[in-house]
Amino acid sequence: MNEVQLQAAYTSATGQPAGRVERLPGGAGNRIYWRVHGMTGPNAIVMELPPDPVKSEEASKDHAPQELPFVNVHRYLDRIGVRVPRILLDAARDGFLVIEDLTDRTLERALQEGVNRKKLYTHAIDQLARLRAHAERSPDPSCFAWSRAFDYDLYHWEFEHFIEYGLLARGATPTGAELQALREHFARICRELAGAPRGFTHRDYQSRNIMVLANGEQVVIDFQDALQAPRQYDLVALLRDSYVELDRPLIDAMLARYLQRFVAEGGPRLDSGEFVAFFDLLTVQRKLKDAGRFVFIDRVKKNPSFLPHIPSSLRYVRDALKRRAELKDVQQILRKHVPELR
Repeated sequence: MNEVQLQAAYTSATGQPAGRVERLPGGAGNRIYWRVHGMTGPNAIVMELPPDPVKSEEASKDHAPQELPFVNVHRYLDRIGVRVPRILLDAARDGFLVIEDLTDRTLERALQEGVNRKKLYTHAIDQLARLRAHAERSPDPSCFAWSRAFDYDLYHWEFEHFIEYGLLARGATPTGAELQALREHFARICRELAGAPRGFTHRDYQSRNIMVLANGEQVVIDFQDALQAPRQYDLVALLRDSYVELDRPLIDAMLARYLQRFVAEGGPRLDSGEFVAFFDLLTVQRKLKDAGRFVFIDRVKKNPSFLPHIPSSLRYVRDALKRRAELKDVQQILRKHVPELR
């Protein structure tokens, strides 16, 4: 979209004259975001959609839906009281949306400003527990998140993605026997993860996808790839965040907080030991995937900005592997070929 089109989109959405336009830094996705400054009213964001806007940018087996996933999942989250950006104009058929401008203050940035870490994460945990308990209590098949799921095939694909980009593309030279052993262990992990109870999962609930407003309110963004996954999945994204490293005492405190709030919000009481052990197992899968994905984004999408976050991702893997004794062979093989795991 050019400047005139972007200004016209703003005026159509707000009824106010538009001022200057600035392109916002992009993430790993294919959408382009523009901030249009209002001359007499508040700023707004124009989300410029890719040529195939209904296709998930994450690995997925679901068929392309008829409705824009962002709009569909937004409607569900808004209905159950999760704070999401207000949609000012849905012009998806014309290739864009106009949404509320939440400024650039992510949870990551709020932490950098010195806002109390425990307070920010407690808020994020409470919101996640409330969302998950509500979704388990009252499923909504009209939301696309109930039409797709993390299953064996998807976990397996992500492990293979790590082998291709997190190992081989970085110059590792494991033997055929080592690769076979890794794949056998990864297959067992996939089966265990796929067998866990599933429910509404944001899929990337982390410090760059939670906006923190001046009044302390937290707003969830980037939810269009939501699907069914284990309860621990969003917790791994939040507490094993590649962009903000948390120490284990805080992680354990937040996991305990989640279990407490999940019951208070109407969810079932869960065994703490089993819950945390599964959290560590899922950490291995998710953070290996992230490490591989960051290399893929560099090599294929020509965006090297995520490479500095590979070490933090792999430090989480190293910690989780130590807590899962049955993965000792995985730990030994990866230590030989991944410097960050030594």
